[in-house]
Amino acid sequence: MSIKLELPNPHINQVPIILDKHRYVVENCGRRFGKSELDILECDPVLHGYPVGIFFPTYKMLDEVWRRITSVFMPICISLNKTEHRMELSTGGVIEAWSLEDPDKARGRKYRRAIIDEAAMAQNLEYAWQNVITKCLMDLHGDARIKSTPKGMNFFYRLAQKCNSDSDWKTYHYTTYDNPYMDKAEIDGQRKSDPESVFNQEIMAMFLEEAGMVFRKVMAAAVATWQDRPPDVAQPNEFGEGAGEPHRYVFGVDWGKSNDWTVVMVLDLLTREIVNYDRFNQIDYHVQRQRLEALYKVFKPDIIIAERNAMGDPIIEELQRSGMPVQPFTTTQASKIKAIEDLSLAFEQGDIKIPNDQTLISELQSYAGERLPSGLIRYNAPEGMHDDCVMALALAWQGCARETVITENPFYD
Repeated sequence: MSIKLELPNPHINQVPIILDKHRYVVENCGRRFGKSELDILECDPVLHGYPVGIFFPTYKMLDEVWRRITSVFMPICISLNKTEHRMELSTGGVIEAWSLEDPDKARGRKYRRAIIDEAAMAQNLEYAWQNVITKCLMDLHGDARIKSTPKGMNFFYRLAQKCNSDSDWKTYHYTTYDNPYMDKAEIDGQRKSDPESVFNQEIMAMFLEEAGMVFRKVMAAAVATWQDRPPDVAQPNEFGEGAGEPHRYVFGVDWGKSNDWTVVMVLDLLTREIVNYDRFNQIDYHVQRQRLEALYKVFKPDIIIAERNAMGDPIIEELQRSGMPVQPFTTTQASKIKAIEDLSLAFEQGDIKIPNDQTLISELQSYAGERLPSGLIRYNAPEGMHDDCVMALALAWQGCARETVITENPFYD
């Protein structure tokens, strides 16, 4: 008995991508080009008994496409685990879907093909690609399809440029106009209503230097030197000359809520650099306090600016009672706007430096602002992503800018 699968019908500009034989194919496409349909069509190795792994930036992005994939392949499905996003087919093939929020969960898998959707949105793309996904392809000499609409010049951009130097790579560039099923008048309407940079990035799929970002010149600032402890201060010579200035610090703390992360940023007041930070989640308040105290004992900050909202209040009170110089920060729409725009200006003017850390850089580059009907701007991470590093960094910069920090620390003898 034959079984018929209802696969999507590719449009004319999707066909070259589907037929491409390069090992690594980057699909740089404007919005609504049909990337989700390509996800389904590119699962074809499962029809020949091979395993395929599909990776998404977040579980929320994963769920909708996973429902469509399982619907298409259900006629030949022999086992479906909805919790683990795993589907076994009668052909012997397997489809598994993963969130890049925790790419290490896919370690140990073997795939004939890896598909990465909305790759430019993935905060851990570089780590996931280099440490997990490519290793999953080794046993079966697998290939990869990496697709997205651009988001500045991040790691997705760097993958798209590999075709210029490596014959294993091929990059396709298609705009929203290249989807023949899209109403061209509707797209033209977007051109009239969108800022030029937004239209060029989202519709024309152009890689733009920090286009539409809240924080510009992020990569130029990613030159800070990591400190495990404060550097030794140079001592004066026999003539009393050459004495170094001691390093002093500010902490910014954003407390994690449910699945969010707690982040403690350490900012060196002397160099205006983020020189250390701790990021952790899914641990109780007692352990969160212990990890903050561990950094506190090393750097002895002049001030700790900590978010007081939600469960921040009881932790802050405990820290204050223990003698730590904690100053609560109440996050309101107005205070958040000021903190974010102060930090944005610091990057713009080159006043701050950060470590070359992929998680921190990705949060900064993906952070977005939305203008409300009231005329105010609401700042947030894209849906399903995190902004804990951004907020901790903004709080640390608030502490750095406060005049109370330039006098001697009253909490130390």
